[in-house]
Amino acid sequence: MSDSNEPPADSGGETDGARTAAEETAGEDLPPEIVDEVERLTRLERTVSDEGEARAHAERREQLLDEHDFTSRIRDDDGDDVLVLHPEEWHDDEEGVIRTDRIDDISRGVEVPLEGTADPDDWDAVEAHNRNLVERVREHHGDVHGDNASLLADFVGNHYAKRIEDLTGAELREFRSEYFVRNAWPSDAQRDAIEESIALVYETAGVSVPERRVR
Repeated sequence: MSDSNEPPADSGGETDGARTAAEETAGEDLPPEIVDEVERLTRLERTVSDEGEARAHAERREQLLDEHDFTSRIRDDDGDDVLVLHPEEWHDDEEGVIRTDRIDDISRGVEVPLEGTADPDDWDAVEAHNRNLVERVREHHGDVHGDNASLLADFVGNHYAKRIEDLTGAELREFRSEYFVRNAWPSDAQRDAIEESIALVYETAGVSVPERRVR
């Protein structure tokens, strides 16, 4: 029987627990889903017109990278920008350079071309897709619904850079309760029609409204 005044051998103090948490991601690769989100935020930062939004996207990107002990920079490759993500431990902060002697595995670095891609999920293609959907709504259901669909496309493009059909229920609620009310300046007719407009957008796209989808 152990002495009741002695802590268990594996209990660890608060300091040890904090050290373990801080070291938990050391030497690990950047998860693919984090790379995707960092790329999305970087593209948004570069394309939104509002400086406050751009700054918010940049801060969110750096927060995500800090959580995994990675850094980011943009490299110019003969006119084509590349997002470069490196482990923090590779950097010599005093000299402002990468120390090659600190690189344990070069494959841990990530490079994402930001221009010149032919990827079908390219951000320009997503924007074109959403604007085409807006015009179809306008053509078949009139300007009020078309204008509301355009506001939804603005919101999706500026905040999430994804197809309207790919919005989650929470993101659609954010549009309805936050963006549409505070940032969109809709007319009275648009306010009265917004719920019907949302339904028509998804009907035109051939999918159900996110909040009504069976999971």
